[in-house]
Amino acid sequence: MKDILQIKNRVFGEGKPLICVPVMETEKAAIVAEVKRLAEEGADIVEWRVDAYSGVESLNAVREVFIELEPFIKDTILLFTFRSKEQGGTCSLSYDKVYDLHLVAAESGIVDLIDVEYFQSDDIEKEIRTLQRMGAKVVTSHHDFYETPSSDVLFMLLEQMKHSHADIVKLAVMPKDAKDVLRLLEETNHFHRRYKEQPLITMSMGKMGFISRISGEIFGSCVTFGAGKNASAPGQIPFQDLKLILDYMGE
Repeated sequence: MKDILQIKNRVFGEGKPLICVPVMETEKAAIVAEVKRLAEEGADIVEWRVDAYSGVESLNAVREVFIELEPFIKDTILLFTFRSKEQGGTCSLSYDKVYDLHLVAAESGIVDLIDVEYFQSDDIEKEIRTLQRMGAKVVTSHHDFYETPSSDVLFMLLEQMKHSHADIVKLAVMPKDAKDVLRLLEETNHFHRRYKEQPLITMSMGKMGFISRISGEIFGSCVTFGAGKNASAPGQIPFQDLKLILDYMGE
């Protein structure tokens, strides 16, 4: 059985979901200012979406941002994500370039979590092991912006990602009707009951999937995503509103 995942005094999978807020700014100064603001306002996790950064193709430019961020994230979890265009991101890079970005993030010493897209990696298990040996925790993810697969496929995707030995598995899907949202919640709970030791993040995107973003404590999703200045996916609730909702539900 895995140990309970805990980073910077925050526990994944116990009680109300942790709140992660993506930073989608394009320039270094704006990235640093937004991370600082979110940390001061109490975000549990700040996700730097490096695919939105104008300097994403320069490893040295990425390193410079890490240097600037370090003073502001002592008590805030930093998640590093390059989201490919195929998975809803803002640009495309070769696998080798994305892998180099992941290595730079792990080497930085300030990144707590690295998102690795399950179907975009050439050798997902090898990459995850490498990043973990370097001291980072890994989220392996898959996003479907077109539909919600069948219940069997949803559960299969979650199990496949679990077998990659990532620290957290993440699945986001797009509903076409209310039944799609219910199926996602049902399979989230099914997986959580079977693999209680595996931290899990799921969400049904868009307005219709709103309930999935606030019900993680009930169904088993340990992190939810709120919007900062700019949302990174359809249906994200503004961070402070989301915090109030979760606090109220927790009471």
